[in-house]
Amino acid sequence: RGQVVFWTGIASLLAVPVFAELTGLPPYLAMLTGLGAMWTMTDIIHMDDEEEDMKVPAALSKLDTSGILFFLGILMSIGVLDKSGLLKDLAVFLNDNLPNQDIIATVIGIASALIDNVPLVAATMGMYDLADYGTDDKLWQLIALCAGTGGSILVIGSASGVALMGLEKIDFLWYAKKVSVGAAIGYFAGIATYLAQNAVLSGALLGGSVSP
Repeated sequence: RGQVVFWTGIASLLAVPVFAELTGLPPYLAMLTGLGAMWTMTDIIHMDDEEEDMKVPAALSKLDTSGILFFLGILMSIGVLDKSGLLKDLAVFLNDNLPNQDIIATVIGIASALIDNVPLVAATMGMYDLADYGTDDKLWQLIALCAGTGGSILVIGSASGVALMGLEKIDFLWYAKKVSVGAAIGYFAGIATYLAQNAVLSGALLGGSVSP
């Protein structure tokens, strides 16, 4: 029975791109469909077992279900916004109203102080097409830097910050007074350092490619 479950799981993973290609749905929905099929199969296999340890509910009880549902809700919400075209409209609005991509990435990072960086980065992936901005493009590097560090400006800007409030009983105003200013300075200093480094490296590469 273990071999059946194992190979079914492998088949479910391999079927993800096929499912996404045939249905046009996001890959994570294909993975959820595979998990649902495995859940049904394991319940059928262990239907007559008196012990509950081998069934899915027992395994789920050991997981951080609230965290999983949180990220699932994020992915589904971002998927809806992407399919409806709202993310593309937002990208066009930012491009039309902000002077350059560096400012856009900086604004996205500041927004991550209020919105968790996971949904924010997932949204930017739907805003900008990889055909226009390659995987190693400057825009993605700067968004990764800004969204990753901008969430520390306010304690509510990241899941780890919210967890810190619960574990250490840290107050929002205390964090704003003691940490936010330093975090903001570090945020803008990091952006300035990245832009300076990128300018130096781009200049060095350009200079090396020009013949004397």
